[in-house]
Amino acid sequence: MARSHTIPLLFLSLKIFLLFQSCDGSNVSSTQTQNSLIMPLKVQTASLPRKLNFQHGVALTVSLTVGTPPQKVTMVLDTGSELSWLHCTKLPNLNFIFNPHLSTSYTPNPCTSPICTTKTRDLINPVTCDAHKLCHVIVSYADSSSLEGNLATDTFFIGGTAQPRIAFGCMDTDTSTNPEDSKTTGLMGMDLGALSFINQMGLSKFSYCISGKDSTGVLILGDGANFPRLGRLSYTPLVKITTPLPSFNRFAYTVQLEGIKVSNKLLPLPKSVFLPDHTGAGQTMMDSGTQFTFLLGTVYTALKNEFALQTKNLLKPLGDPSFVFQGTMDLCFRVPSGSRIPVLPTVTLVFNGAEMSVTGERLLYKVNNSVYCFTFGNSDLLGAEAFIIGNHHQQNMWMEYDLANSRIGFTNTNCALATQQLGIHS
Repeated sequence: MARSHTIPLLFLSLKIFLLFQSCDGSNVSSTQTQNSLIMPLKVQTASLPRKLNFQHGVALTVSLTVGTPPQKVTMVLDTGSELSWLHCTKLPNLNFIFNPHLSTSYTPNPCTSPICTTKTRDLINPVTCDAHKLCHVIVSYADSSSLEGNLATDTFFIGGTAQPRIAFGCMDTDTSTNPEDSKTTGLMGMDLGALSFINQMGLSKFSYCISGKDSTGVLILGDGANFPRLGRLSYTPLVKITTPLPSFNRFAYTVQLEGIKVSNKLLPLPKSVFLPDHTGAGQTMMDSGTQFTFLLGTVYTALKNEFALQTKNLLKPLGDPSFVFQGTMDLCFRVPSGSRIPVLPTVTLVFNGAEMSVTGERLLYKVNNSVYCFTFGNSDLLGAEAFIIGNHHQQNMWMEYDLANSRIGFTNTNCALATQQLGIHS
């Protein structure tokens, strides 16, 4: 979830869901090594919760248990949010909740507790003290919905490993009317904030690999460098700022985009267009929870025009200027049903120290039987003053978030094969 004042509370509307369960809902195996916890990843197509203009997306959720005795919950995995939360009160629009009254290890936090007075400093909405002198939290979203409840702690079990005293929001109210919200119990925040799940677990690294074909993959919490056929990773450093800026999300996974190539042609843009301005607007965020990639208007227009130019003899333009897919993508093509997509020019994102190549199927998204759209969108139309690198362009790439060394690494790989070789059964 975004923290920038100019793109408030945006990213949950774009989240994907990570499934640690099989298609029939049964639990799946996980593997624990000395330094890491390895879990299966399942990708499913679904309507997005908290949606803005998006109609469909890829959903990623985690299934785990919470409390004593354990209660099964399903949580949206969100690298753009800090505070994890669970629905704790049965509401008409909810199918699944966590019942704190059934857990002997559940502990609500008083307003005077250290976790309430110091650990909540990174949250967007300031905490308050309720009538029972408990720490009251509010989470808001871009569709104007919100949740409220108490900051609490309980034991979370991931892959059979107990994580005691994990802080989360135990939510009593939810103003959302989106039916998709009833399919999960809550949300797991994984950004760089003090209360994010990864920081509370004390992890210095996590990795994931999403298959582009069979909707499977793997998530590794901890050091995942022992995958036998993993190629050498290219690393780009995380961008940090010492002085807070009003439009800069200090808790996002921010990297520096320096240019874009189509085939081997570098777009004729000054590097300054990729740099944040004096307010912090224009940062580049690597987000597994956003489906597509979004570029600021000037850069998007240059890429769109060059891609259209290089494919003019390969693809037939849709020819409908009023058609804008998901409100942000206006470069679409008409491909006759049954026809094969031709070989397309590679789009390469040039980062500080690393390059990410987007090829083949990842360049076009099938809207219907005959319409395909370019998988880069215009951030200006999204209402976001940022570059956002989405998960669609991370498919069949090993993605490593190395917090200890403040960098993100990636390399092309076969994610289905990686899942098999790591002993994961989905």
